[in-house]
Amino acid sequence: MSDYPQSQLRQERNAGLLLIAAAAGALIIANSPLGEGYQHLLHWEFGPSLPRVGRMDLHHWIADGLMAIFFLLVGLEVKREWYDGRLSTAAERRLPILAAAAGMGIPALIYFAVVGGDPLLARGWAIPAATDIAFAVGVLAILGKYAPPPIKLLLVTIAIVDDIGAVLIIALFYTSELSVPMLGGALAVAGAMAALGQFGVRRLWPFLVAFPLLWLLMLGSGVHATIAGVLAALTIPLGRGETHSPLKHLEHAIHPWVMFVVVPLFGLAAAGVEFSGGIGAAADTLPLAVMAGLFIGKQLGVFGAILLAIRAGFANQPPGTSMRHLYGAAVLCGIGFTMSLFIGDLAFPANPALVDKAKIGTLVGSLLSAVVGYLILRRAPLAAPCSEDDWSEAEELFGADHKH
Repeated sequence: MSDYPQSQLRQERNAGLLLIAAAAGALIIANSPLGEGYQHLLHWEFGPSLPRVGRMDLHHWIADGLMAIFFLLVGLEVKREWYDGRLSTAAERRLPILAAAAGMGIPALIYFAVVGGDPLLARGWAIPAATDIAFAVGVLAILGKYAPPPIKLLLVTIAIVDDIGAVLIIALFYTSELSVPMLGGALAVAGAMAALGQFGVRRLWPFLVAFPLLWLLMLGSGVHATIAGVLAALTIPLGRGETHSPLKHLEHAIHPWVMFVVVPLFGLAAAGVEFSGGIGAAADTLPLAVMAGLFIGKQLGVFGAILLAIRAGFANQPPGTSMRHLYGAAVLCGIGFTMSLFIGDLAFPANPALVDKAKIGTLVGSLLSAVVGYLILRRAPLAAPCSEDDWSEAEELFGADHKH
């Protein structure tokens, strides 16, 4: 067996470690004498005045601009998996869709239970519903042989389905006042991009030229600009079964930039919350609700759904895994980080204090999930040897199908 999967695992591990370092660095800076300068930098406005938005500051260029590229990558991965990967058949979709749905619904219910009837805090219900692919896979990569390939496959597949849900939530529940002309223009551009694929255009440059225009129109429409990344991804030709299709080529090209530049920059910009109230601030209602949703709700929802599906014969237990492996993976699903921080910004746009409290809950809940999930898997018995099919899937997951 080639050692290529190990090199890809190292890349994923390094990306996860860089994200952790970026978040830790942001926290240290925000709570140091450099904190005021850090906040001024994030609010530094530059660039052109954009329609219906005006000039954006550094934080918004990262959250609305660079993160559109992150969502482009998410969309590419979802499309590839849905039509030509681990979600391409009803049987393969069954377990991850059920686990992801429960893993989004139960955290939201726990969040509502903690915040009670507060209508302002209720807007944050989706914050603990997301799973951070980069962070979770980084933890699995650090675990090495203690995380068998089927667990990696299951966790990433759940996270991909989770991302579909998060994108729908952002589009449906966190959209500001709509501009019908701008939205119509965005849909027209997306339609033109889709037509290019239908007419057999295989070069990427027409799609890449149209993408900034789609982003600009979506930004001005009131629908969050990052949705432009998902829409653009859905128009890129997949070439089902092809090794070097336009979609796979673009996914391979932007993956390292997203993992090693975009996501760490977002972590650096979003995680810098000042603990003005000390560690006790985590016991406030909002942080506690987010924390409980991520750490308790995610593992209850994901593991409960997996256990019921396997016991009922609705889905098969992944080969070479034990229930402890599956439980550890479910706990790791509570690492919300990137997407949870992102939704936290959208949930309380006019209330920076609540955004910071949501960040505290996200950081603590994600850290608890990462540490406890790591310990569970580290202490699990080594898995039975995996078949060549398992390793082939792992190679595909970590990029071997993208070698040129």
